[in-house]
Amino acid sequence: MDRFQGISAFVAVARAGGFSSAARQLGDPLATVSRRVADLEAELKVRLFHRSTRRVELTEQGRTFYAACRRLLDDLRDAEESISGEYRAPKGDLTVTAPVGFGQQHLQPVCLEFLRAYPDINLRLLLLDRVINLLEEHIDVALRISELPDSSLIARPLGHIRMMVCASPGYLATHGTPSHPLELGAHDCIAWSALGAASSWWFRANDRDQQYPVQVRFATTIAESAVAAAEEGLGFAQITSYQAEHALTSGRLQRVLADFECRPTPVSLVYSTSRLVPLKLRAFLDFTAPRLEDRLANIERCLSNPRVRHPGSGRSRPAQ
Repeated sequence: MDRFQGISAFVAVARAGGFSSAARQLGDPLATVSRRVADLEAELKVRLFHRSTRRVELTEQGRTFYAACRRLLDDLRDAEESISGEYRAPKGDLTVTAPVGFGQQHLQPVCLEFLRAYPDINLRLLLLDRVINLLEEHIDVALRISELPDSSLIARPLGHIRMMVCASPGYLATHGTPSHPLELGAHDCIAWSALGAASSWWFRANDRDQQYPVQVRFATTIAESAVAAAEEGLGFAQITSYQAEHALTSGRLQRVLADFECRPTPVSLVYSTSRLVPLKLRAFLDFTAPRLEDRLANIERCLSNPRVRHPGSGRSRPAQ
């Protein structure tokens, strides 16, 4: 059998979720596509799909083989593009992923600048609060806010962000400023998470990260909602430095317990090492990286401004 035709048919079926759809996309008869996949399974001596009258699903071996085949076809496509012109001029399609909040606030504006500078490039921005497998999901580059494990991905560091506790000047004037995370149990707190509100927050004390209980008076699913509630004087919110930036610089919020914040979290652009790097991707990295570095550096400068520093020990409401 022609191994390449078999692999192409297999990938098309896996991607389309069925033999009929794959046959239409390939422009081949259904019987031909079915035979090529069956011949490939016979040669490999494994079953690649679970077949039923209603649906076709990859087996466990099929999922592993699919990821490898996608990499193989991607490398072949990149090799073809390298001699057809894409590596001489930035053009083509790019898919980028990032967390929702940072992506909306910082990455998207830079992406729009990039598109204006490179009119022959089309960009698909996936804003998702979950980690995506770049190879399996056919992603060119991802913005990650986390410590990066050793992997086959190349990381381009951009800076870092912090988790911090903030409250409005009005709340602090009325209820006092805590000097230790333990005192938050006697204050109103605002929690946010799409997975449900946490009843404890992370801090660094005694040279280790640990959780301290908080009294949650208001819980919401998005950070912007928590920031707004804190600005209204409802209580303390633990939010990222980029989420708090504008409220801190305007004076609507003040940062507290800065000495107990956990270590900053790295921000990086990551992409796969298993493929040639097209000029479109290199252009994106070279354009966006310095601009995102500047944005993260500006946030750090905002935090070092005396106007947004820890307001002092103040008067704390006694524990109840």
